[in-house]
Amino acid sequence: MMAALFKQAQLAKQSAYAPYSNFKVGAAVQTTSGKIYTGCNIENASYSLTCCAERIAIFKAISEGDRTFDAIAITANTDTPVSPCGACRQVMAEFFSERTAIYLLNNKGEHQKTNVSSILPLHFKL
Repeated sequence: MMAALFKQAQLAKQSAYAPYSNFKVGAAVQTTSGKIYTGCNIENASYSLTCCAERIAIFKAISEGDRTFDAIAITANTDTPVSPCGACRQVMAEFFSERTAIYLLNNKGEHQKTNVSSILPLHFKL
């Protein structure tokens, strides 16, 4: 499972639109139904309108009716495993359970496995 998820994240990264930062990110989220949804970051000259790969992948799944997740893989051309931004962490906290595996990858394919509580302790919930 992990290898396929990692590969889909790598492939998604190739579609990133990052003309301003040149920081391309890919994400692949697997739902409990077994389906994989991918996303890439899409920048905008007005930076606040930029959307991250993680949120795009999660929102694609949500928009298709999949709302329970087994894992997400996030990759970028970094030396160390890439870390999601605060907005993505909050979205993950909304939709991921403690069992949802979060895999952070680097450009060498090395990865770190974590979960929501580790990346966003004391996250906001209603």
